Amino acid sequence: MKSELPSKYLIGGSEIELHYKRPLFSSMDYITCAEDADTILREFINLKTLSVKEHFWAFFISNANRVLGIAVISIGTQNGVSVNIKEIFQLALITHSLRVIVAHNHPSGTLKPSANDKKVTEKIKQGLKTLEIELLDHLIITSENFTSFAQEGYL
Repeated sequence: MKSELPSKYLIGGSEIELHYKRPLFSSMDYITCAEDADTILREFINLKTLSVKEHFWAFFISNANRVLGIAVISIGTQNGVSVNIKEIFQLALITHSLRVIVAHNHPSGTLKPSANDKKVTEKIKQGLKTLEIELLDHLIITSENFTSFAQEGYL
């Protein structure tokens, strides 16, 4: 015998609403390569903070490689940033993204990925894969240049 519970018991009396309004297609930036992502990111961020403390960003991308949105995931210190990976997954699902690019800066000016950079990238990649979302790239940027995990063979 199937028990029918009132809906208030199924969600604990709380109401959950998620809202996302996609930008107009004609106004969405298009990414074809890591250079495009670097250019778009530099338009989005405050370039004066690149040498001050680490930031971590995520691009949410459609099937047509259009940028659905960019989010600041976290802001750290001069020598590190803690990444809330769950927030990347949540935002990817809310925006109906099929692809994601992540990026962070190195205030020191070095473009070489650390062991932790590679570890976090792999965790993000595997989690997104479970959600059938592709991690296209992870950029490390400095005030002078950038490096791409995809171009360097780390992805």
